[in-house]
Amino acid sequence: MDIIRTRALRGPNLWSRHTCIELVVSCSAIEQAVEQIPGFEPRLRALFPTIGELHPVVLGHPLTAAHVLENAAVALQAQAGCEVIFGRTTRAREEGIFLVAVQYTEEAVGRRAVEMATQLLNAALDPQGSGSFDSAAAIAELRELDEDERLGPSTGSIVDAAVARGIPYRRLTTGSLVQFGWGVRQRRIQAAEVDATSGIAESIAQDKELTKQLLHSAGVPVPLGRPVSSADDGWAAALEIGLPVVAKPQDGNQGKGVTVNIATREQFDAAYASAAHYGEVMVEKFLPGFDYRLLVVGDRLIAAARRDPPQVIGDGHSTVRQLVDVVNQDPRRGEGHATSLTKIRLDDIALGRLEAQGLTPESVPALGQRVVLRNNANLSTGGTATDVTDTVHPEIAARAVDAAQMVGLHICGVDMVCENVIRPLEEQHGGIVEVNAAPGLRMHISPSFGRGRPVGEAIVDQLYADGDDGRVPVIAVTGTNGKTTTTRLINHLLAASGMVTGMTNTDGVYVNGRQTDSGDCSGPKSARNVLLHPEVEAAVFEVARGGILREGLGFDRCSVAVVTNVGSGDHLGMNYIHTVDDLAAVKRVIVRNVAPNGWGVLNAADPHVAAMAGACPGQVIYFAADRQLPVMATHRAQGKRTVYVDRDTLIAAEGAWRERVALRDVPITRGGTLPFQVENVMAAVAAAWAVGLDWDTIRRGLASFKNDAAGVPGRFNVMDYKGATVIADYGHNTDAMKALVAAIETLPANRRSVVISGAGDRRDEDIRDQTAILGEAFDDVILYQDAAQRGRADGEVIALLRQGLKGARRTAHVEEIRGEFLAIDAALARLAPGDLSLILVDQVEEALAHLAQRIDEAD
Repeated sequence: MDIIRTRALRGPNLWSRHTCIELVVSCSAIEQAVEQIPGFEPRLRALFPTIGELHPVVLGHPLTAAHVLENAAVALQAQAGCEVIFGRTTRAREEGIFLVAVQYTEEAVGRRAVEMATQLLNAALDPQGSGSFDSAAAIAELRELDEDERLGPSTGSIVDAAVARGIPYRRLTTGSLVQFGWGVRQRRIQAAEVDATSGIAESIAQDKELTKQLLHSAGVPVPLGRPVSSADDGWAAALEIGLPVVAKPQDGNQGKGVTVNIATREQFDAAYASAAHYGEVMVEKFLPGFDYRLLVVGDRLIAAARRDPPQVIGDGHSTVRQLVDVVNQDPRRGEGHATSLTKIRLDDIALGRLEAQGLTPESVPALGQRVVLRNNANLSTGGTATDVTDTVHPEIAARAVDAAQMVGLHICGVDMVCENVIRPLEEQHGGIVEVNAAPGLRMHISPSFGRGRPVGEAIVDQLYADGDDGRVPVIAVTGTNGKTTTTRLINHLLAASGMVTGMTNTDGVYVNGRQTDSGDCSGPKSARNVLLHPEVEAAVFEVARGGILREGLGFDRCSVAVVTNVGSGDHLGMNYIHTVDDLAAVKRVIVRNVAPNGWGVLNAADPHVAAMAGACPGQVIYFAADRQLPVMATHRAQGKRTVYVDRDTLIAAEGAWRERVALRDVPITRGGTLPFQVENVMAAVAAAWAVGLDWDTIRRGLASFKNDAAGVPGRFNVMDYKGATVIADYGHNTDAMKALVAAIETLPANRRSVVISGAGDRRDEDIRDQTAILGEAFDDVILYQDAAQRGRADGEVIALLRQGLKGARRTAHVEEIRGEFLAIDAALARLAPGDLSLILVDQVEEALAHLAQRIDEAD
């Protein structure tokens, strides 16, 4: 078995809405029926006993090594704690080739699981049984990798709450910086911090002395204390305040360097050294009682927990070390912050705390004796949390909110020491000892005791009002021909309504009319970049076949999916896409991922496109010039939306309602005489209608859209050269040739010529068919060779183009010229007034600039 190619599909894709690792796998004849391999399944199950059931027949075919690889990769991830359920294996047309898709939640974990599954399978395929595979070690490695890669519990709870509300998200780093929403509706968080919180507020929260001063001025109870410059100064402060005291870093977090209940100079010196390791030291009055953490979001108390320091209870025969080991066996305890609890560590601080109690790790505490292993109660050092949210007194909740708002924090962890939370602080001489700008949430999400609180939901509610999903309208456009023009026209209509738009197409990326990137930008990366832009109010994406196959979509779902057509000459034979049905399945991906309240805009005249309606989760608008098509007639009879042409008028219909647009007022159609442009206009109008643009705006936008080299470069750009008509177009497949010929036949001309090359990555028959079509419509043909031959030998494409011209009834003259610009110059030199030349450009921007220069020189 050989893995030919591995890809990470990072968005909805041909196989699933899930992110997937896609593999192209080559299997030998025997590997295509593994049940015929003696001892294969026993060896496999001995190596990986929990792989699950293996069906002997899959979709009528024998079980193959590729299917086992899929099952193993999914099972390894699932047993490592990843929420994966999907896998699929499909036979390609090529003998022995299989396409395997395996869901992943973290890309690095998915890739590693595939590597491990491959190792497992190769070991099981070894007839000598000499292969080895440690499934327990593999699962443990994947679990550890997943914990390293995935979001921590605090950020993860917020993301989960956003996903539950349909709010899209994207990790901006490998850490906890996350963007919610798109474009102008985006918000960002980092762990439990939100973008609206100022840096000044965070700085105040880090300065514990300043925080205390502000809280005291607001009437919030705080312990007395001050910063100190040395151990001697600190002890003097302790005596001024009155023992016992607390020593802690002035700018600290997670309880690092904090020592409480200090009563002697010796204890203080050790505590000062611990705190000084993290910076300037503060000494303040020790408040007796329990340590409480109150979580404030906005102007509300969301959760509260009592935190207890790490401790063990003696049983009369186990040592402290043994008791700690027993406690650490709790599956909720792990390393760091990935789990709900952290393992207790017998470090220097714990040893010092034991010494203060007259104990060592090898001491045997009496039955029931409580042994405290740290003074602070932070979960990150092994402490536990008990939820007390329902018992918090309203006055205490009000003080916590006052503290958060005084500092200026939108999400705030308020640390408070008091005997209980059922009475006001003033009655029990308690106080707020600290506020935290990025509080950990896991003690509230999954406390050690009590029920978890929906803190993630509360934070998302702070970011987005009820019913707001953080999305901007996204219109996705795909098809064989017309998609770039349709994309540009939709973008123009949205911009005419006053929206700031972001657009991607094969010419570049555009935001608010300004080009921000060039080249073919019809893939998912460019789409994601547009959705990151903070000014974008609506996005229009040309979605090419290659991007879908290479990486999936750049968005989870769209408001409108437009499919212009599916042609037979578009990249067939590439990437295991051999038939028009295969190609339609790729194009259908955007329709499958329409939002439930969205729209699919489908060409009813194309059977492959019309059939996509069944895959659309939203509603459908059909468009076609002929309203009598059965699909159109049925849809219209059901009172649903259609767009069609009645003589010289475009009509949008829904039930008994009609809206009319005169095609004479739509320059791109040349008064309705260019059928393929009329189709593009119908698609764009339907999309604008779907997103709710008013009809005056639509008419105004259609009237102002120019089909020139600036508006739609390389898409039937008509120019005048010394009284002759020159048309530049980027058509590059047989369907495009047919559409261009139909359009040009409506234009008068004395003599017609065409300049053409061919893309080397098309099938031989597709290259030949292009000139076979053109040979019936043009008197002269000039052939040139593309700058990039895409894997073809020198002259091979030209030879295929010549073959297509054999037997052409109209073409009288065929000439071959090396170089695109030389070919253009040759065609221009032969033009006489009244002639017409179609120039099929390869390097669009450069060729159009060359033509513009020649026209300027002629003028």
